[in-house]
Amino acid sequence: MTKNEIADVLAEIGTLLELKGENPFKVRAYQTGARALEAIEEAELARLIGAGELGTIKGLGEALVQKISELHAKGKLEFFEKLKASIEPGLAEMLQIPGLGPKKIRALHEKLSIATIAALTEACDDGRVAALDGFGEKTQEKILAGIKNREAYGRRHLWWEAWEIGGPIVAGLRVLPQVKRAEAAGSLRRRMETIGDLDFLVAATEVAPVVAWFIALPGVKEVTAQGETKASVRFESGLQADLRIVPDEQFVFALHHFTGSKDHNVQMRQRALARGLSMSEWGLVPAAGEGTAKEKAEHRKSVMVQSESDLFEKLGLQFIPPELREGLGEIEVAEKRELPRLVELTDLRGAWHNHTTASDGRNTLVEMVGAAAALGWEYFGVADHSKSSFQANGLSEERLLQQLAAIRALNVSEKFKTHIFAGTECDILADGRLDFDDALLAQLDYVVVSVHNAFAQDEVTMTARIIRAIEHPRTTMLGHLTGRLLLRREGYRVDAAKVIDAAIANKVVIELNASPWRLDMDWRHWRKAAERGLLCAINPDAHETAGLAHVRAGVNSARKGWLTKEHVLNTRTRKEVERFFASRR
Repeated sequence: MTKNEIADVLAEIGTLLELKGENPFKVRAYQTGARALEAIEEAELARLIGAGELGTIKGLGEALVQKISELHAKGKLEFFEKLKASIEPGLAEMLQIPGLGPKKIRALHEKLSIATIAALTEACDDGRVAALDGFGEKTQEKILAGIKNREAYGRRHLWWEAWEIGGPIVAGLRVLPQVKRAEAAGSLRRRMETIGDLDFLVAATEVAPVVAWFIALPGVKEVTAQGETKASVRFESGLQADLRIVPDEQFVFALHHFTGSKDHNVQMRQRALARGLSMSEWGLVPAAGEGTAKEKAEHRKSVMVQSESDLFEKLGLQFIPPELREGLGEIEVAEKRELPRLVELTDLRGAWHNHTTASDGRNTLVEMVGAAAALGWEYFGVADHSKSSFQANGLSEERLLQQLAAIRALNVSEKFKTHIFAGTECDILADGRLDFDDALLAQLDYVVVSVHNAFAQDEVTMTARIIRAIEHPRTTMLGHLTGRLLLRREGYRVDAAKVIDAAIANKVVIELNASPWRLDMDWRHWRKAAERGLLCAINPDAHETAGLAHVRAGVNSARKGWLTKEHVLNTRTRKEVERFFASRR
């Protein structure tokens, strides 16, 4: 196990012990141990374990050292497995409800004998939860809202998590000897931020072996349907996957049909009809005319195409990338041959919204920069939290200056070819002021400003708050516009149009936060905003080295928002970025 995976186990042990009502000092020991582990570099952890020196790290007592060593060596821990088995499943499930922590769940269990979400819903409906000490009406309302949201969100899945399952399936299908072509379709291929289920399309010479391979995939919990040319399975995560197998000559038509949104497909069929053609998942054929049945059948043979590009050409259109197939004007632009060259992952040269163990990150500065260098990034920005984000171990002025000095020294040392930009994710306070004074902000290369509290402000107040921060002369970019967490939490109320206007007027960048849980600012705002001159930064908001890869999800959303390389700040060279940052000072 890696150090972060071990830290996850320690943190979960702490949560489960708290759920059981264990000694608070014991609970805190596991939480402290997790944080102490995150502050150690991966190579150093292996050395300390090998040398028997792990116990020299502050916060790691004998019991923790033994458990960490066991996890590091074996990838599992018997104590952890027994602890999980000792907790009623319904209690652990309640942890997924926003606002319900271990203490409240334990109180509900002890005082009301609640052990399932269904029982919790009933207790809220009849007012028993509100009557408990430490709860009240507002808490009860939040719990009910959280349960309803969980039910609604449970029907969808993050694109990133779906792709982690879907990507290997596509790769596996393509190497089967019976398969000529295979693709993912649906919202996964259109790169929607969340998806309902997975769709796979295959052209194959033999059907049975492909279906057999599909229903035997690892992680399949249930085979929900199985026919001659179709199969459906449900994975342990709840995600459903559907497989369709078609003849090779129908593959392109089916791929287009099962990729496009409903609106896109309707508009494409209308375009075909206007040209005397009938378009469906089975083919593109001349519309039915007069004559005998034999003459009609001969007349309606499908147009032959080898690729989707061919299909679009048959209808007088430029190829429309899957991400744009939403029925939002892409067909009209494709007719004029004016679709833009969308930004690609390989266009990115770095990113700026990233965290380290100095605040709530899980890898050190050196580890994070090393990971950026391994990706071939030309530059890497550090933007740890500011002091008001105490829940995220935000940096004080003194600690930020220490980090700034460490970054400057690392750049001088030339340990990495990747240049490090020194920044901060500075809290926008409730009244719109920034969390650090101008003198300190002036010493940084750039400043990301973000809202992290007072989410309940009304739209007018929140909008004015963010605009005041944007108008600050030291602000470089705005972080996660709405603060949403996909499938977890709705964003706070804010007038996006007014914020975009302010950003353009003040030459402030708005980030497209690439965290798969955020993807904020939403892709639906970007096309018009970019046309008016708004500059985008695709930032991963990475809290560990693996999080840097999330820029891919950001690129997906940028492409859905019609963004080109020219619209995105982090496609520029280091020198161009330095000039841009200098112009903001």
